[in-house]
Amino acid sequence: MNEEVRIAMLGFGNVGRALAKLLQLKEYELANQYGISCKVVGIATKRHGIALDQGGLDLEWAINILDENKNLSDLSTHPSPLNSSNLIDQSNAHVLFESTPVDYETGQPAVGYLQQGLDLGMDVITANKGPVVHAYHELSSLAKSKGRKFYFESAVMDGTPIFSMWRETLPGAVLNSFRGVLNSTTNLILTLMEQNTSFAEALSHAQSIGIAEADPSGDIDGWDAAVKVAALVTVLMGEPLNPAEIDRRGIGKISAQMVSESRRGGKRWKLICEAERKNDHLHAAVYPKEIDSSDPLYNVMGTSSSITFKSDVLGALSIIEENPGIETTAYGMLADFINAVRSRRPS
Repeated sequence: MNEEVRIAMLGFGNVGRALAKLLQLKEYELANQYGISCKVVGIATKRHGIALDQGGLDLEWAINILDENKNLSDLSTHPSPLNSSNLIDQSNAHVLFESTPVDYETGQPAVGYLQQGLDLGMDVITANKGPVVHAYHELSSLAKSKGRKFYFESAVMDGTPIFSMWRETLPGAVLNSFRGVLNSTTNLILTLMEQNTSFAEALSHAQSIGIAEADPSGDIDGWDAAVKVAALVTVLMGEPLNPAEIDRRGIGKISAQMVSESRRGGKRWKLICEAERKNDHLHAAVYPKEIDSSDPLYNVMGTSSSITFKSDVLGALSIIEENPGIETTAYGMLADFINAVRSRRPS
């Protein structure tokens, strides 16, 4: 008999809806390969209300409601919770998915939501970089004390298995450095500028396809990239790092003329993300740089990302993610979900 897993979702924007669709699409595999039967009992949004139904929400209906810009509270079988915290309390969920907007400076309120879920005995899964950077050790310790999981595969490079790769398949390896292109928005803008698209037009396109926010400063000024670097350093190198400590420069000063001159010289601009530990000193940086064709990041174009790790036991280990979409981020959360549920079961 399949195990019924009750789910609460905080955030039902592009990622949340893609995850809901993926849960529907993978219903057969979840049941037959993993013995999991999913029931989404609660959804909380910032602008479209909150829905709670202990019998399980109709996900197709929920998606349609948001597509029509209506209110999710119409789906509730009794008065809707007043806020996300109330939903967590009232949902009786086994797993909490969190995909609310990132707060670069504090990680709140997402950190508080995840703490609340863990306190109530839920596994918690987030696509949010803020809690990883600002509360990784606290949330990990709390999860361990509760016998639950705090997973966040989609926080960096969408659903690419970076954190789980180091957690599960590289025991004993010590990460000494990494270098990559980690921000899809800036990489797409620089790619389009090489094709004689203006900065403003490239940014508008990135916004139209949903990879850049209405306020794109987090991407343009390098904050998103810096938070990702901080998350990787904190988790994989074991050194808590605040994004404000990172040497950070964005692409705002890269002009069309600079891009054009670079291409004529056989080079191109990339927003580089890196960290290196030498003699117990850690240096982390985000900065635009001209690179030539000898650089492995040279052909990472569009919304693609890439990272190269160097450890004490392996040579350079590179991962390339080609043109990911929202569905990729959703898959990272689904993979975390399956791994969290399986960990509950006896060996």
